[in-house]
Amino acid sequence: MTTTPAHQNAHRKAEQDRRPPAPPVVSSARGRWAVLAVCCLSMFLVGLDTTIVNVGLPSIGRGLGVGTRALEWVVDAYTLVLAGLLISSGALADRFGRRRVFRCGLALFGVASLGCALAPSVGVLVAARALQGVGASMLSPVALAIVVNAMPDPKERARAIGIWASVFGLSMAVGPVTGGLLLTGLDWRALFWVNVPVVAAALLLSAVFVPESRAPRARRLDLPGQALLALLLTLVVGVLIEGPRIGWTSPTALAGYAGAVAVAAVFVRVEARRPEPLMDPRLFARPVFSGAVVGAVAVFVALNTALLLNTLYLQHTRDWSPAAAGAATLPLALGATVCAPWAGRMVGRRGSRTPLLLAGAFLTAGGLCLVRLTPHTSVYLLLAAYGLVGVGFGFANAPITDTAVDGLPAARAGVAGAITSTARQLGAALGIALAGGLVAGSGPVGLAHAARPGWAVVAACGVLLLAVARFSPRKEATPDAG
Repeated sequence: MTTTPAHQNAHRKAEQDRRPPAPPVVSSARGRWAVLAVCCLSMFLVGLDTTIVNVGLPSIGRGLGVGTRALEWVVDAYTLVLAGLLISSGALADRFGRRRVFRCGLALFGVASLGCALAPSVGVLVAARALQGVGASMLSPVALAIVVNAMPDPKERARAIGIWASVFGLSMAVGPVTGGLLLTGLDWRALFWVNVPVVAAALLLSAVFVPESRAPRARRLDLPGQALLALLLTLVVGVLIEGPRIGWTSPTALAGYAGAVAVAAVFVRVEARRPEPLMDPRLFARPVFSGAVVGAVAVFVALNTALLLNTLYLQHTRDWSPAAAGAATLPLALGATVCAPWAGRMVGRRGSRTPLLLAGAFLTAGGLCLVRLTPHTSVYLLLAAYGLVGVGFGFANAPITDTAVDGLPAARAGVAGAITSTARQLGAALGIALAGGLVAGSGPVGLAHAARPGWAVVAACGVLLLAVARFSPRKEATPDAG
């Protein structure tokens, strides 16, 4: 059939109408950094809620009459749901609008925080924490995509990503300190009430400063992959948490191990065959990218193992108050605060290898300090260990994000960020499950000895990071970078 010029013009117009609108450009530098500030505020909330609850776990246990195993679920219900939904939330934002999904995530996070603060039982608290994880999953990858979209200049974008990663790492490091301060004169519910005004401020600021944007071509949702990933994460973490209760060699535990292996195999097979997979297994054939993912898991296993062991040891074995236990992590928070932006500048000038080597060395040293922990270990040694872990953690985040992004083509930067964020939250969940499993059922005196393998795990994570540094990119020094 012959088409007239009028038909061709109408067809072109229809095609243009079906395309997503071009992302608005934030013209002024002040506007672009305002967008970054709003996104960093939301990321601070996501990271803070990963660790702020740790120092309040003994208070929650006393208030709701539950033990260590149930308390692990209070933490991991959040991190598991967050890890499982990060990539799908990013795909939803690409399709329906990043600002829209970002603001929905903020609102859901705020409502779930209210549910946590008002929870009458541990079951309701765990459910509300899971709902918090759903809201948080709409913030983490979406915030990064908004920042990347608002920063067209590569140098400016690199600085912004470094700041973004540093703020997220810092929020997790200061969580226990913040929690300890809130528990001075208040009960554990204050850990969740504090989110409400911050969410309200972020909603207001995002309406004013954050432009709407979509991906040029939105990815399809991979529902089979999403279901399999959620099941896999739940099986792995669930076996670690419930292992001390059911027995590591019991039929139930053995079925859990077999189930996790089977689901992992099915997940890889299904994802390899889908045209737009949730997590393409072929990406992990690139050593730079897979090394960054392994490094992200290791860093967050180390941090969360150290934080939970610190909380339980100081409050149960040493009989410290929640405020004192939170204050003990000040060296960790200070180390992360100082070294995170420093690492971002190092990445800009020299690449990721040097800060990753430093991160691995400091994490290893911090873990080794406490592998002979006793009920009477010197407070100075404890503080030194926490400081070393904080420095290692501070040096790690920016280079891991940079390594992941550099490990894939530029068009897949969003995928790299989403998978790395998933790996971080998986590491957090594994660290909590591992630390809780090691000390579950231990009395105040025995807890110190039971915690020793956990500190060995922290050191091993540092060694693993040293190995990952071999695959990270190195850049020629540029005086004007960063």
